[in-house]
Order: sequence, then structure tokens, then C-alpha cells
Amino acid sequence: MARIERFEDLLAWQRGMDLVIRVYELSAVGRFAKDFALSNQIHRAAISVPSNIAEGFERRSRAEFHHSLTIAKGSCGEVRTQLHIAKRLGYITAEVANSALTQAEDVSRIISRLRTTVARQRDAVKKSGAR
Repeated sequence: MARIERFEDLLAWQRGMDLVIRVYELSAVGRFAKDFALSNQIHRAAISVPSNIAEGFERRSRAEFHHSLTIAKGSCGEVRTQLHIAKRLGYITAEVANSALTQAEDVSRIISRLRTTVARQRDAVKKSGAR
């Protein structure tokens, strides 16, 4: 398998970016758009997903990348919680919420798989004594 040189080539980052756009689109209308606290919080959480993936990748340390992926995965959980809140408040329909929740869960699964791969690489480096 070819080594990925740019974070933009990571599926986790690409899907994280898609999630950001989805969150912005669904929070830009109706009562959701007027709830500045919730819309700001969900925007920040969604933005955190691809941002942390990019930051961790650019640090060029498997340990730091793994840590950043953990944060990105946690941010997916925040987005999901805020989508549930928006649904309960009636800001978005159950259908819209469920679709967005599925998308956030998919991103979380992709990040989990990447975290597992990075952890294996990190552990192999530790065993070898290299950086």
C-alpha cells in the first residue's frame, strides 16, 4: 500500500469535511439557525473532526496522530449529541437527524479504523526503538 503524503488524501479527513458541510447546511435554516448557542457548538464540534485529523497528521508523530484521531472521534460524538438535541427541540426532522447521525457514525467508524492502523504503526516503532 502506498504511503499517504497529504492529509487531504485520507478518507477520514474527506468524510469529516463532508460532515462539516452537512452540519452547516442543516443548521442554517429555521429555528436551528436562530439558536446561536447550539449552532455555534455543533459547528465547532464538526470543524474539530477534520481539523484534528489534519493537525495530527502534520505533526509526523504516530503517537500524536493517534491522540489527535482520538480527539476527532470524540468530536463526532459531540456532533451526534447535538444532532439529537436539535431533533428533540424540533429544529430538524427525525429523517434529517437520522441521516446526519448515520453520516457522523460512519465518520467515527472510519476514524476508529485509522486509529487502529496508526496504533499498530506507533507500537511497531516503539518496539523497534525508532521515532
